[in-house]
Amino acid sequence: MLPSLSIKPTPAVHSGRLRTLAAGFALMFASPALLAEWGINMTEGVTALSAETFSLHMLIFWICVAIGVLVYGVLIYSMIAYRKSKGAVPATFNHNTTAEIIWTVIPFLILIGMAVPSTRVLTQIYDSSDSDLDIMVTGYQWRWQYRYLADDGAEVTFFSNLATPPEQYENYEGSLAAEKGENYLLEVDEPLVIPAGKKVRFLLTSADVIHSWWVPDFSVKKDAIPGFVNESWVRVEQPGLYRGQCTELCGRLHGFMPIVVEVKEQADFDAWYAERQAAAQRISDAATQTFTMEQLMAQGQTVYNTYCMACHQANGQGLPPAFPALTGSAIATGPAADHINIVLNGKQGTAMAAFGTQLSAVDIASVITFERNALGNSVGDMVQPVDIVQAQAQ
Repeated sequence: MLPSLSIKPTPAVHSGRLRTLAAGFALMFASPALLAEWGINMTEGVTALSAETFSLHMLIFWICVAIGVLVYGVLIYSMIAYRKSKGAVPATFNHNTTAEIIWTVIPFLILIGMAVPSTRVLTQIYDSSDSDLDIMVTGYQWRWQYRYLADDGAEVTFFSNLATPPEQYENYEGSLAAEKGENYLLEVDEPLVIPAGKKVRFLLTSADVIHSWWVPDFSVKKDAIPGFVNESWVRVEQPGLYRGQCTELCGRLHGFMPIVVEVKEQADFDAWYAERQAAAQRISDAATQTFTMEQLMAQGQTVYNTYCMACHQANGQGLPPAFPALTGSAIATGPAADHINIVLNGKQGTAMAAFGTQLSAVDIASVITFERNALGNSVGDMVQPVDIVQAQAQ
């Protein structure tokens, strides 16, 4: 049997503990600016609706605090003032009509006082009528699609993808390492753009799993559910950039699905919208053009890095079995028609999404050409946008 050991803390250990305790107390009395970084409270936001929501939250919070102080105050006082050691004798009654009426009426009045302002704010939150602009927001693993709904049919549609480079979030070492940026994992290649001072209605759904569209400054958080369309709205008076995230665990890259909303003055928004309409027309016209191998490879690499690399990896080796390798695969080195079909329509029962509704014919032709002639493959053929258009028409 081993003898027991008794280890006593040394003075140095005591000193270290005292320093830690002192640092903890110092944080309790830190500056308001530092305490704000704790993120304990709700974000007050920049819209009238978010201010209403915040005020309601604080009202209910202080009502709960007052109830807690009163109830626990009476409880603690009773425990101290009427303890056995002071000779307190328990009462023998078991019923008091007056007390029962009081503790029924008072909570009822408190609940009514909380329900009235809550109902008023909730009515505003769910009133998405009379909107100036409607935007369909569709969640994909792992990006957002924004479609501006227009009565004249001149809609604008684009995807918003994470723009933070892999060098920041892959934790590379040595020369490949990169310092994390100010908006780490909260920056996108295409922000959602809306006009200032206008009521914008969001119609939210999902193409695969449940996502959740959340921008704290707008007090907007709404689930995007496959097969359903939820509604929300916002009116932002102050132009600027506002950031949010998907807040529903939607897969392995859930944390790589940020939201960026850029609010522009009406004139700037109109100019941006006209440019996006013109760009959409140029993309449509490009579907009839013939591109060189160099052009297809350059564009294909950009598309691959944005939409395919997360699953199939930068080197094309994938993460089997969930995400198979492209290098030497039967799809990437086999008939082009099979390759086109799986990119357009996906593969049921797997993580391979259907990109026929997500990407343009030019992008699909480019990325297929890239996958067949890069990543260790060298088939040597090209897929043109017209091939994609024909495949979609079948």
